[in-house]
Amino acid sequence: MPRKTDTMPLTNPFLKRSSKLLPCQKEMIVFWGKRGATQRQLASMFNVSRRLIQFTLNPDSHKRNLERRKEMGGSMVWYNKEKHTQSIREHRQYKKDLFTKTN
Repeated sequence: MPRKTDTMPLTNPFLKRSSKLLPCQKEMIVFWGKRGATQRQLASMFNVSRRLIQFTLNPDSHKRNLERRKEMGGSMVWYNKEKHTQSIREHRQYKKDLFTKTN
């Protein structure tokens, strides 16, 4: 049975932890990337991986990467059940804390 917090939507994009970058941040990355900023500089500026910056600057590279992953058997090759379970528990607690603070 799902928990109450699993069905509560997070409408504020600043509270969602599923996305690393907001759309406005992606626009800024493209803006600074065109002006000569390196991927490492942008990664440290936005506190994300260089690979995420690379995929933001070059979406075709991201599509090719997803296709290669499908050929290899998908992302389940690296799946760790215990780690996933722990992450779900932490996320549920995070949402529970958010909703108890706002109410």
